Amino acid sequence: MSRVLVTGGAGFIGSHLVDRLIQEDFEVVVLDNLSTGSLDNIRAHMGKRNFQFVRGDIGVRDLVRRVLRDVKYVFHLAAVASIDLSMRRPDLANRVNVAGTISLLEESRRADVKKFLFTSSCAVYGEPVKIPVDEEHPTRPLSPYGVSKLAAEHYCMMYHRVYGLETVVLRLFNVYGPRQERSPYGGVISSFINRLKKGLPPIIFGNGAQTRDFINVNDAVEALMLAMKAKGCAGMAFNIGSGTEVSIRELAEKLIKIFGIKVKPIFTRRRASDIIRMCADVKRAKEVLGFEAKISLDQGLKMCIST
Repeated sequence: MSRVLVTGGAGFIGSHLVDRLIQEDFEVVVLDNLSTGSLDNIRAHMGKRNFQFVRGDIGVRDLVRRVLRDVKYVFHLAAVASIDLSMRRPDLANRVNVAGTISLLEESRRADVKKFLFTSSCAVYGEPVKIPVDEEHPTRPLSPYGVSKLAAEHYCMMYHRVYGLETVVLRLFNVYGPRQERSPYGGVISSFINRLKKGLPPIIFGNGAQTRDFINVNDAVEALMLAMKAKGCAGMAFNIGSGTEVSIRELAEKLIKIFGIKVKPIFTRRRASDIIRMCADVKRAKEVLGFEAKISLDQGLKMCIST
């Protein structure tokens, strides 16, 4: 039974990954300081022989060294994930997302970890100059969050080139699904659903023409699992998205139709930090990892509402 460390494992995406790892009989250690994660997300595993929860910070080297004992794979999801918070506190984004990643990389190298999987973000690209966005697209992030993720990516790649640690970077696009509503950084889908559940219309910033690439959390987890098991992917970055471009207005209309209520979206002033278009080119993930998103947006939205 292989031992796996999941940082941020009590969070939205991390807890779904933990579910999958436990299901596949891995021995799982979660390291999470619960600043945004919730024990409710992993409560079902408490007390299981192959599960351990450690409350703590990735920046505490002694603690990181201890939880890495006998670990074969590291999934690094712990992060300051809020763009808004990073704009207010770029120092915090740097401390957690960059310095915290360096700490984890160094201790993983010393612990002879087999593979280190880092969840990055499409925020590293900034405003696209072409659609779909492939992994060679210029990286020009527009927020301290995006900058911190890009810097952490470079450290991951350097640790592979210089030290031989097998590192893989997964640039997640707009992940959505159950438990996102528990996160203080819930995305546009959870925001729309929360309002529609109360009979209120969704609020759209701008005219709704801006587009995103939404990927269900179960598909994102599948990509992480494939990257862990795949050979020949060390030192590479992968876009993890659906490859489908959807406008925010279209998203709102889909949800209103599913709820079956007569409301119209409210349009308000566009936020300066909002990217106009985003859609992933997922060819590399398909060719190297064998990954392809399986859950359509319509299916995924219905899953969110029914849970």
